[in-house]
Amino acid sequence: MAGFGQGTRRNPRSRGRTWSRTGPDSATLGIVGLVCAVAGFFALGIVLGPAAIVCGWLAMGRSWAGPRPVPALVAVVLGAIDTLLALVWLSGAAGNGLL
Repeated sequence: MAGFGQGTRRNPRSRGRTWSRTGPDSATLGIVGLVCAVAGFFALGIVLGPAAIVCGWLAMGRSWAGPRPVPALVAVVLGAIDTLLALVWLSGAAGNGLL
């Protein structure tokens, strides 16, 4: 009974981890943003474009300084282009009386 319940309480469970695991990591967010940006060119660009921008921005660490992961940067750029094209398409459709 001397060692009952004491072996696992002394050491923390995540001793080797130095990052918070509360949300997705930057690589996952960059890839999700890239997928949203590419899919936005084909359908729902007005929704998927801003989603790609947000995912890419979060994957870059909310900063332009320092090294940036390539998928995150591509997601931000393609998301911005996608959003602009969707806005142009919507304004053209409204001008023609389609909306």
